[in-house]
Amino acid sequence: MSRLPTLFVSHGAPSFALEPGAAGAQLAALGESLPRPKAVLVVSPHWMTREVRATSAAQPQTVHDFAGFAAELYTLAYPAPGHPALAMRALDALRQAGWVGHADPEHGLDHGAWVPLRHLYPRADVPVFQVSMPARLDTASAYRFGQALAPLAEQDVLIVGSGSLTHNLYEFQIDHGHHAADYAIEFAHWIRDAVARGDHARLVQALEIAPHARRAHPTAEHFLPLAIAAGAAGRDAPGTVVDGGIVHGVLAMDSFLFG
Repeated sequence: MSRLPTLFVSHGAPSFALEPGAAGAQLAALGESLPRPKAVLVVSPHWMTREVRATSAAQPQTVHDFAGFAAELYTLAYPAPGHPALAMRALDALRQAGWVGHADPEHGLDHGAWVPLRHLYPRADVPVFQVSMPARLDTASAYRFGQALAPLAEQDVLIVGSGSLTHNLYEFQIDHGHHAADYAIEFAHWIRDAVARGDHARLVQALEIAPHARRAHPTAEHFLPLAIAAGAAGRDAPGTVVDGGIVHGVLAMDSFLFG
């Protein structure tokens, strides 16, 4: 049976919406090359709930869930339609795997969804819905969460885990002239190698065994979407690296296409 690949995307800072850089160009090219999906399912750390929820609005709103950025960012909209029927299928798949889930007709698209999708599908003409990330996930349960969503990939849904390959905001640098931190480079290379080899066991253990893991991710929530995307792709599916470089000194912007 044919199935769509799954995607992990580093969504960076909200300013990525206006500053595409290398990562934005790569996502735009990827969007042109992928088979057109019926819908995009996004899991983002910016929507975490105790029980799973899925957006069921026919026209989800653009959520500006950030503060302190350029005024222009708050005027942007990503008017993609939703897909309530496929959102319900995602909930059904998760329930069959033991997760408790509910439809949410009010929640819109957070910046972990709409910011990278502005580059991947700039015309906003592919339906989008979000599935929330359970609040108590670790990397192993995030991988199982992705496995539960895997049947959607066989129904022409592009499953996207949107996070950040590195995410230490304590060391975030506004000055674009700063060089990339060595620890972020080393951690990113380690993950890239595990992805290319299809070594999902290493990915699941990355926050314990990868070099500089705790500095790259002081908290885990932006790494977990990578485990979700890998799990949704199928056990040990290799991934292709979509090189996005490093911005603000510490934010590695690589994305990975699995399967």
